Amino acid sequence: MPTVPTDFVPADIDATDFAQLEPLFQELLDREIGSASELEHWLVDRSELEAAFSEAQALLFIAMTCNTDDASASKAYESFVENVPPKVKPLVFRLDRKQKELAERFALDEHRYGVLNRDTAANVDLFRKENVPIETALSKLVQKYDTLCGAMTVEFDGQERTLPQMGVYQESTDRPVRERAWRAVASRRLQDAEAINEIYDEMIRRRDELARNAGFDNFTGYTFKAMHRFDYSPKECFDFHEACEKIVVPFARRLDEQRRERLGVEVLRPWDMAVDERGRPPLRPFDGGADLISKTRAAFSALDPRLSAMFERLGDGSGRVTPDNAMDPPSLDLDSRKGKAPGGYQYMRDRSRMPFIFMNAAGLHRDLETMVHEAGHAFHSMLCVDEPLVHYRESPIEFAEVASMSMELLTMRQWGEKDSFYGSSPEDHARAMRIQLETSITFLPWMATIDAFQHWVYANANHTRDERTAQWLELDERFGKGFSWEGLDAERAHSWQRQGHLFGHPFYYIEYGIAQLGSLQLWIRSLDEGPAVAIDAYMDALRLGGSRPLPELFAAAGLEFDFGPAIVERLVSRVEDELSKLPD
Repeated sequence: MPTVPTDFVPADIDATDFAQLEPLFQELLDREIGSASELEHWLVDRSELEAAFSEAQALLFIAMTCNTDDASASKAYESFVENVPPKVKPLVFRLDRKQKELAERFALDEHRYGVLNRDTAANVDLFRKENVPIETALSKLVQKYDTLCGAMTVEFDGQERTLPQMGVYQESTDRPVRERAWRAVASRRLQDAEAINEIYDEMIRRRDELARNAGFDNFTGYTFKAMHRFDYSPKECFDFHEACEKIVVPFARRLDEQRRERLGVEVLRPWDMAVDERGRPPLRPFDGGADLISKTRAAFSALDPRLSAMFERLGDGSGRVTPDNAMDPPSLDLDSRKGKAPGGYQYMRDRSRMPFIFMNAAGLHRDLETMVHEAGHAFHSMLCVDEPLVHYRESPIEFAEVASMSMELLTMRQWGEKDSFYGSSPEDHARAMRIQLETSITFLPWMATIDAFQHWVYANANHTRDERTAQWLELDERFGKGFSWEGLDAERAHSWQRQGHLFGHPFYYIEYGIAQLGSLQLWIRSLDEGPAVAIDAYMDALRLGGSRPLPELFAAAGLEFDFGPAIVERLVSRVEDELSKLPD
């Protein structure tokens, strides 16, 4: 099959304009295919058309999330969502149906095309014309949630600050300052709690309708098939929940009790969880986006020159997305500011084949983690850049997150390099490594909480808000941290609202748990067999993109695809051993 980009799609196409897309979709639908080689060429042409469409949507989404207060950017994205995907999706379904028929007629190499054929068949089975307007409405609801969150700021210490910027105060050694900052943020979130509840209520209703239209009893079964989860089921998710409850939660609460004793407080509170428990000043690994990039580059250079070379291609971190450059943006928009959507993401621009990284950096250690995490996603995209089929330039999310989470663990030692984050302070470097290792385990119960919450929400789509709150509180008792919520009933009841995945990416969270277990296995390989072995395995597996089933992707990196109690217990034990070797 062709191994270079096809010229089927004009270089200057405006893929936000359906009038320019429609003739190309129609040509693919009308084209006569008489051989396996002609089918392979047709697949590449289709891939490039969908890459152009995907990039057009990506650029509008990037412009909107970087500037949620820019009315023109929001209007452009909303207009696109309303007018283009609803017309494209029926054509994509017809292409899927044709592709499925052609795959049955011409026997292509099963090893090469098995995953593509399986996924395409699932898409054909799921498509319903009546669901297209529902999906459009859901996209607009996600935008509404992002806009609400992007507008959240607080007045603190005489200055308007974004919520990510307020994270700095949770590391203050002054407990009253931490409490005041925490309450300010929580109070601001509660101002929009009712509006966010309304958005989520509507999302649940529409997602349930979408699933029932496709013949499912609830959204859970629909979304497992839509996300191509062929290699595990809800049962394995529940096994993960149980492993977290029985193995990880006791470990996490032992750490919380140690924290309480070291802080010298009678009871831990929510504002006590990020401060250094020995009263040391907060870690400040960088100052601004450009410094973040410079120090990340130094870490990657020390770890592996191949990773460093890919990272260099992203730029120096000094730019940002503006209305003037939105159609050809820099690859990085890093610093937190008012009007920027919350969170962080990496978005591959499929036609130009360049990644984009979005962050809300505020100078915190967790921003370092986010940077190397999103860089891992970018590496994944870059290592698949020569893949002719856009479908295979993406991997299942469970393995895509191995690409990112592994970078958090594999770069830890390099954070102490001379020009990197903690090169001037071995003590700070040891603290940072301890934080990373502890978090790699203690974050697992939160992943279980969010996943279990979603399973309940969509299995009980007609629930009341009171019932939803009761379920959330029950899960927090089961998996939550060892601090007291006394006097903070409303804040606790609405704490799920800060998790954007619940709104924009339903059921996308168990992947982090699965991937964390894979990443820990790869990190252990680096300890036992050397970093070079681990990086070689990492890159070999990432180059496969999404061309193989999920267990084979894990196996390509020398990892077990398992997230039950046995492997969780083994990994927690190893992390405890490694923590015992670090200075306290």
